Amino acid sequence: MATSKGTIQPVPGPAAAGSRAGDLALVERCRKGDLAAFETIYRTHSGRLYSVACRMLGNPADAEDLLQEIFLAAHRKLDSFRGESALGTWLYRLATNLCLDHLRSRAARTGQVTGALDDEPGLADAGSRKLAERTVAKMDLERALARLPEGCRTAFVLHDVEGLEHREVADLLGIAEGTSKSQVHKARLRLRAMLGR
Repeated sequence: MATSKGTIQPVPGPAAAGSRAGDLALVERCRKGDLAAFETIYRTHSGRLYSVACRMLGNPADAEDLLQEIFLAAHRKLDSFRGESALGTWLYRLATNLCLDHLRSRAARTGQVTGALDDEPGLADAGSRKLAERTVAKMDLERALARLPEGCRTAFVLHDVEGLEHREVADLLGIAEGTSKSQVHKARLRLRAMLGR
């Protein structure tokens, strides 16, 4: 849904998606070209996926753009949905992977972001200095996150950033709950070491 400023506002959906049989039926309708079925998927899941993207990327505009990419990718990959997990779980996994790819890409362009900060007017006042310090700290964290091994990074983002329980992280990533705990612990240790330098 577009607002008067042209930004996309997600349509809130129910907290829990339907049954797996209902998910499969909805996906089957989409495969047959039923646009109303895909709109139902969008309305049901866009709010949660937008929130995930917004929290992972830290920027509502990027999250709006990525939400479109998530649903385009979902539409292209619907044939790979087999109903082994809930549709919401499948979409969430797709969304987190796209967010992580976006973060990796953004980390590679960090030099461009730093150059833009130098051009920012009014960095002399205290409020702007604090904003600049927070931005630099966030960039440091993003750089450090990008340097983590993928397993550690993904588990850390889902658990510590997104607030998922270890069992939920394990389910999303297809790993054991103990592996999730271990990956998050390793990520925290490595981040402390990298950011403490």
